[in-house]
Amino acid sequence: MKKYLSFLLVVLTLLSVFCLTPVQASAAEFNIDFETSCTALYLENIDTETVVYQKNADMRRYPASTTKIMTYIVTAEHVKDMKKTNIKIKSSVLHQLDNTGSSLSGIMADETLSIYQLLHCLMIPSGNDAALILADYIGEGSTERFVQMMNDKAKELGCQNTHFANPHGLNDPNHYTTVHDMAIIAKYALTLPYFLEITDTTTSDIIGEDRYLVTTNWLIDAYRGGEKYYYPYAHGIKTGVTGNDSGYCLVSTATKGGYTYLCVAFGAPYEDENGEQYENGAMLDSIHLYDWAFDNLSIKTIIDKNDLVKGINLRFAWNKDTLQLSPAQSYATILPDEVAISSIDREYHLPDSVDAPVKAGDVIGSVTLSYANTELCTIDLIASENVDRSELLTSIDGIKNVVTSKWFLLSMAVIAFLVVIYFIVVMIYKRKKKTQRPVKKYRKF
Repeated sequence: MKKYLSFLLVVLTLLSVFCLTPVQASAAEFNIDFETSCTALYLENIDTETVVYQKNADMRRYPASTTKIMTYIVTAEHVKDMKKTNIKIKSSVLHQLDNTGSSLSGIMADETLSIYQLLHCLMIPSGNDAALILADYIGEGSTERFVQMMNDKAKELGCQNTHFANPHGLNDPNHYTTVHDMAIIAKYALTLPYFLEITDTTTSDIIGEDRYLVTTNWLIDAYRGGEKYYYPYAHGIKTGVTGNDSGYCLVSTATKGGYTYLCVAFGAPYEDENGEQYENGAMLDSIHLYDWAFDNLSIKTIIDKNDLVKGINLRFAWNKDTLQLSPAQSYATILPDEVAISSIDREYHLPDSVDAPVKAGDVIGSVTLSYANTELCTIDLIASENVDRSELLTSIDGIKNVVTSKWFLLSMAVIAFLVVIYFIVVMIYKRKKKTQRPVKKYRKF
């Protein structure tokens, strides 16, 4: 009997061990209330990395001179001291632009300019001459090598629909990008030295007192932009146009009331069939999108890491059957002003229960936040407190699992069946023995 009891305790212990083992990168987009002329548009709040509007975001387009943003990036990453690194200008490089109708910054052959000066020539008046000079220098005499660096950088940044064929942006069938990819490129460029400083400059005499560089971006130039195009909240970045092939293009930022947006506008009509130029729709679309965003959108905290957002069934804890969960991090995003936080949908991804012991900070599950059928993000849900395990409850549960398991029940049924058979056999045996007992014979006297 003792042997059988010992075996049962071992089985219960093993089953208890098994029973106690725990089982364990959106953006909302909103509708605008006005017409746009650009073929492709992209507006992102870069404080929260929330895309609030897009139109044909992944359509390949000629980027024209917005290409020079990538030219700036590659240059800045390959020159340690841009102010002290000087280049003597080669006439052979300048002549590559002969008869191309290129925008030039007035660089002269045989003069010496610093990389810093050349970047001003590149970004303010959109000098194709500066683009080729920088490409020749960084590419060690090979523009093709520099262009490969541009493409390598685009791939590194995660651009999926971008390929450059030159450093300045003149049209080429193999030279294209999208407003989405250009936004990725521009956001990265904003982290580089001098980039916003240079692209937000309207005029500069950095290459000579009588050789003014004048911006092509009227959003930041009150004198040239006038009432139609000047936008006091705008900063940088780069214009572009190569006729109707690219249309008007613009990459810009704007800051107001503590909010900063990045807008990429490609493909606004350039001229009609009679050669008459249209107004710059890329600039006007950008202004309208900025005004709409500043007037109608605001940052709202959707979930706070200090909140208790959900309870889950807890097992094997003494006098406690619910574990409260908190978000692993807070989450805020841009939403229309009239949208209530309660209208954000929450989809929880949780197990039916969790087993003690639990440590505060343990990841238990997650919650997906959505608005207007658009997924915003998924955030881990963590235990808000430490919970110890009750060994008594664990043992009881282990025993319960054993006695309710199908194998245990099957074993009991087999044993019961064998016991019944045993008794039947015993009864049959006794009855048979009784019937076979010899009859006593009595003598007659």
